Amino acid sequence: MLIKQVSIENNAELQDIRVTEGSIAEIATHLAPLQDEKVIDATGKLVIPPFVDPHVHLDSTQTAGDPEWNETGTLFDGIRIWSERKQTLTHDDVKKRALQTLKIQAAHGLQFVRSHVDVTDPELVALKALLEVREEVKPWMELQLVAFPQEGILSFPHGKELMETAAQLGVDALGAIPHFEFTREYAVESLHFVTELAKKYHLMIDAHTDEIDDPASRGLETLATLALETGLKEKVTASHTTAMGSYNDAYVYKLMRLLQLADINFVSNPLINMYLGGRFDTYPKRRGLTRVKELDANGINVAFGEDDIKDPWYPMGNGNMLDSLHMGLHATQIMGYSEIMQSYRFVTHNGARTMNVQDHYGIAVGKPASFLIMNSDNFYNALNERAEVLYSIHNGHILVETKPAEIQLHVD
Repeated sequence: MLIKQVSIENNAELQDIRVTEGSIAEIATHLAPLQDEKVIDATGKLVIPPFVDPHVHLDSTQTAGDPEWNETGTLFDGIRIWSERKQTLTHDDVKKRALQTLKIQAAHGLQFVRSHVDVTDPELVALKALLEVREEVKPWMELQLVAFPQEGILSFPHGKELMETAAQLGVDALGAIPHFEFTREYAVESLHFVTELAKKYHLMIDAHTDEIDDPASRGLETLATLALETGLKEKVTASHTTAMGSYNDAYVYKLMRLLQLADINFVSNPLINMYLGGRFDTYPKRRGLTRVKELDANGINVAFGEDDIKDPWYPMGNGNMLDSLHMGLHATQIMGYSEIMQSYRFVTHNGARTMNVQDHYGIAVGKPASFLIMNSDNFYNALNERAEVLYSIHNGHILVETKPAEIQLHVD
């Protein structure tokens, strides 16, 4: 396959990409087609790596309104409603909804997804179903699973045992939810427990960390210290960290040094946290997001996730990472022209680093031929105009092909 004259990651110089046996074989300003080689003339179109969603919940997806709508819009009501819906989970129910959402995501150019799955269920129904899904989608989606203790590790009966069982069943990462544990002591102990378990089973860590507007919620400092002292570092991700938006600047100044030393990843979920955050404020009303701009400026890896797609925590969502990115740039005021041009990394490269898949990700000779051809000439225009993904190519195979809509405007 030969892709002709594309702008690779906003590069002004147009280049050709040759794909051979699933890998990128050549990149040059001009490559002559080989005999019987498939040629895609994408002159002037933008090519970027595939979209990555490093934070979604496939076990709860497509359940909004069942058994009730979250009319208050709070995180805690979402947990309450999910706890009730969780009682009716079946293997087939979870698989059907998860596959439905993954196909929607794939249509929008996603090829890498990390899903948290609730393991505060004695039967681990959702986890067992999603382990099957992970295998079934391998030809077209790389799916990672995080054992997520939605109702706590120490605060839920047999929480530790359930986490270890999940590790033994074959998850990719272990989660935690320190801000939801009953006490600060439980929160700290839960993070120590997860770290030791991750070391024992050679797993990554991705913890829901301080997803609350409370400035006294400081699980992040414990998680970062453990990542540093154990050497796990880039295998550790702090998701949400919305309390950081409420920390005082003096504390953040001290904390930033630790975060740089620890070299952990952050995932911000702008759609959901803009919706859930600040619910207990009148005015001034907080945005409910972590300090994305400051973390990024300090060289700390930050990715954007979608988090929830039509579930008790968020009634909307359609699997398009451009929606999450668009909201995130507005909410964090990352809106300079050059910033917008380079912002695709929040939903591509940075997410890949979070998932620890950099070895087979990116557009370079020798890498798997997995990339997107977008209906635009650069990313500023692609984001602003919600450009279509003309082609999603995965390991050399065309996964998605889109024909742009034809619009006829009848005006005087």
